[in-house]
Amino acid sequence: METASPSYNPLVPVAPEQRVFSARDAFALWFSLGIGLLVLQAGALLTPALSLGMAFAAILVGTAFGVVLLAAVGVIGADSGLASMAMLRPTLGLRGAVLPTLINVVQLVGWGAFEIIVMGEAADALAKSAFGFSLPGLWTLLFGGLATLIAVMGPVSFVRRFLRAWGLWLLLAAAAWLTFRLLAQNDLAGLFEKPGTGDMSFGGAVDLVVAMPLSWLPLIADYTRFGRTPGAMFRGSALGYLVANIWFYGLGAAYGLASGGEVSLVAALASAGGGLALLLILLDETDNAFADIHSAAVSAVTLTPGKVPVMALGFGVVCTLIALAVPLAQYEGFLLLIGSIFAPLFGVVLADHFIVRRRVLATAEIDRKGGAYWFSGGWRLAGIGAWALGIATFHVVNAVLPGLGATLPSLLVAGAAFVVVGREE
Repeated sequence: METASPSYNPLVPVAPEQRVFSARDAFALWFSLGIGLLVLQAGALLTPALSLGMAFAAILVGTAFGVVLLAAVGVIGADSGLASMAMLRPTLGLRGAVLPTLINVVQLVGWGAFEIIVMGEAADALAKSAFGFSLPGLWTLLFGGLATLIAVMGPVSFVRRFLRAWGLWLLLAAAAWLTFRLLAQNDLAGLFEKPGTGDMSFGGAVDLVVAMPLSWLPLIADYTRFGRTPGAMFRGSALGYLVANIWFYGLGAAYGLASGGEVSLVAALASAGGGLALLLILLDETDNAFADIHSAAVSAVTLTPGKVPVMALGFGVVCTLIALAVPLAQYEGFLLLIGSIFAPLFGVVLADHFIVRRRVLATAEIDRKGGAYWFSGGWRLAGIGAWALGIATFHVVNAVLPGLGATLPSLLVAGAAFVVVGREE
């Protein structure tokens, strides 16, 4: 039975009657978010640096680690009913949580614009291939407007009215068609026999794969807070993202190797008879931009009073304007650098919630100055110190052992450090 429109106040737990997401809903949402052109393109980066067999091994290992961590953070949202940035307050303190929240808003606006640019460029490439015309600005406005509309509607409406009803089946059909065309047009055994060039280490490949699910750590609780039970959110989120990430990283690696890197992946997929499937995936890419815009609004409301739908409208306009005005290459590296901040941060959050506090959270104290999460004038020094150590670990590993992959070591070091010092507070 449908309930009234939910309240998106990030600092107030979602009411029990508004926690409507089942495991099936979580699967649909995270399968959809795990599918996209960026995942295909990331998969294509693995080959021919690695052989296709080694690429698939890296995909399996990176995805398995990534989805367990992602779904575990989702459990915190279901436990508390709070949004992602609100959950930082018990770990960092009310004032300590402000900096990562500001960084999260900046990175989400950037990634929202990035997604809109990717969608616009891909749609323009398809239109140019099929009809011979190019209108990149029009596609940017179209996809920016669509993503903003969905963000204003909110996740409950999007999942239950679109994804669960029929959107998931279209995505499955598109993915199946791309897979069929790959198998029909290429000698898969021959592709597996090709050796890698050695330009990427196995650890670096795992880091590239695990980065995709971990990029959603600052967002997932904004959606699992509407879950009926923590167990359902863990199962649905983990399985949905696991299937999508393995499937699309694998497709990207195989298509990238088959094309020899001589043409763009979009052009390769279109020429392989996947134009319609690619169009469906392109439309699905809108939900990634929607998630960025919606979560930017939710994060902002933890810092300043406001209504999430109104904030989402404003952030959607900003993302679209950035996509129209700023070349992609000018800020992609900056966004990837910002993203490196959040893996160690959520290592600390996971350690705090599951090990130190044992899933006990005083939600009534989440916004009270002088309350349980005020600590030392609003700062929890143990959490901030462990997070800083994790960030330092990330950059040291990247500099000294670049082939190892820095994401998981930084997360584990930060979490372990907090377990040691956090218990002593």
